[in-house]
Amino acid sequence: MIYAVANQKGGVGKTTTAINLAATLAQAGEHVLLIDIDPQANATTGLGHRPPAEDPTMFEVLLGEASLREVTRDTVVPGLSLAPSSRELAGADVLLAELDRRESRLHDALHSVLAASDAFGFVFIDCPPSLGLLTVNALVAAQEVIVPVQTEYYALEGLAQLLETVDAVRNRLNPGLLVGGIVLTMADLRTNLAREVEAEVRSHFPELTYTTVVPRNVRLAEAPSHGLPVSMLDPACPGSDAYFDLAKEVVERA
Repeated sequence: MIYAVANQKGGVGKTTTAINLAATLAQAGEHVLLIDIDPQANATTGLGHRPPAEDPTMFEVLLGEASLREVTRDTVVPGLSLAPSSRELAGADVLLAELDRRESRLHDALHSVLAASDAFGFVFIDCPPSLGLLTVNALVAAQEVIVPVQTEYYALEGLAQLLETVDAVRNRLNPGLLVGGIVLTMADLRTNLAREVEAEVRSHFPELTYTTVVPRNVRLAEAPSHGLPVSMLDPACPGSDAYFDLAKEVVERA
């Protein structure tokens, strides 16, 4: 199953969700690939990987200068592989616009890997906080989209635009694309605001919103600085429990 983790709003827990869903499923025995196409490369560094300047990354894959298999690396989590990002991806939208099959470069690279006998059971694509060609490439390659939404004011701001983009990609480029679900993140349910936002999102998207709510949690915030998923840094913390529960929901809906 291939998931794009997307939201054009920044700071909503998108990378945290991509890393920890991928890690939790790998720890459960699945063969998982995390693809980082965000130029900020937070999923890459959040798993402790800092590729040398001479190593190819997803930048070269999207330009057709390296295969996805070539850039994929093992991580600290057994069963979890990473296709790393680099800052060069910041200019990828401009370069991709001049190439053939510009919206399908990731699709083509990924499906050549998935055709192999040792293919990954789950693939997560961490998207940049934008609706440019990098995110469109992820939506064309994916089967489903997971949308993290922070439980703050304006939580629904931009969500309609993202869903319109998903519809456009479905209509033009990827007829099978679905919204897998909306996950509420960074929630402090002791506050009225968080409870009100949760109720608002669930009222607008009752079937799409996952039951699990990811809490605001210090260990979740600390984990990237250690280059670890939270389930390895502190497997008993509320953040780890939440992503374990969310992973079960994702698998049940698959």
